[in-house]
Amino acid sequence: MKANRTLLQMKYARIIPLFAEKVGINIRQALDFFYHSMEYQLLREGVSDLHCMDEDYIAEDLADEWREKKME
Repeated sequence: MKANRTLLQMKYARIIPLFAEKVGINIRQALDFFYHSMEYQLLREGVSDLHCMDEDYIAEDLADEWREKKME
């Protein structure tokens, strides 16, 4: 199921600051990482209704992805 584009943009606006706080980076870095992340691709494509999940859950997934990339 595809989410409304405007609603997705509003969701992104709530996710990005949560993610930035979790990993200790500024909003600009969080924004850049978010738009190049697998989570963003899944949200944008409407895969497995990820857009229905809580923002904190998605931010934690982003933080996990961030940590994995930092370890590479």
